[in-house]
Amino acid sequence: MQQSDDRRAMENAAASAGSTYQAFGFLRTYARVGLLWLPRHQTALLFGAAWLLILVVLPLTQRSLGAEALPRGVTISVLLQLSAVIAILVDAWGWGRVLRVAVVVAALAWAAEALGAATGFPFGAYRYTAALQPQLAQVQLLVPLAWLMLLPPAWAAAQAIVGSARPLRFALASALAFTAWDLLLDPHMVSWGFWVWAAPSGYFGIPWTNFLGWLLVSGAITRLVRPAGVPVRPLLLVYTITWALEAMGLAFFWHLPGPAAVGGLAVGLFALLAWRGVARSPMP
Repeated sequence: MQQSDDRRAMENAAASAGSTYQAFGFLRTYARVGLLWLPRHQTALLFGAAWLLILVVLPLTQRSLGAEALPRGVTISVLLQLSAVIAILVDAWGWGRVLRVAVVVAALAWAAEALGAATGFPFGAYRYTAALQPQLAQVQLLVPLAWLMLLPPAWAAAQAIVGSARPLRFALASALAFTAWDLLLDPHMVSWGFWVWAAPSGYFGIPWTNFLGWLLVSGAITRLVRPAGVPVRPLLLVYTITWALEAMGLAFFWHLPGPAAVGGLAVGLFALLAWRGVARSPMP
């Protein structure tokens, strides 16, 4: 009798353990494929969420704390968006390649900006104010980091639109997608007093030579780096979110409806063409 009870207790314990194992197995499976699963780009998502929060809070902060809060808010925003972009690239390329690309892009962008600030070539005559610090050779160090933040999403847009089989065409498409951003960015930053043009003209006070310079430098950097295996979908999402929030911010918060309309249409066109390319062919 005692043996029968012991056997029954052991069977119940085994059944309970099996049920527990199956329950945890189900949870593991659900965590991998269901709502509990953290996506591959979880680090990028964390930085991206923080970046979006800063973009939403920035107009409110400016209203409550004044213009003095803008440089710090912009600095935090750029660093968070850059961190999200770097996290996406690391997931696809690994740290070694990302560091090499980051050094090349940031160094060349800084060199182009330093040359431009000193000579007026290739962007036109302008100078950086003391609003954003630190600076090196009269160039705000946040600026080359912003190039590194914006260029990989432009590569993603170009990859989706024209592919990468023809390097020159890819470099041109990347330069166009990248320069379209400046239709939103430059009037915005000038209105905040981050830099000043010697002879305001052309596009809402921005000389047309500036956009030619952006095309030239971004195309040359892309041609030199020759990025392959760009993670298109997550970077294109960054491109699209930046377009939407920047255009809406200019239109509704920063009182720049002209750049919001023109720049919004230009960047939106690239985003639309890129997502159509993604829909037509599988991309990472």
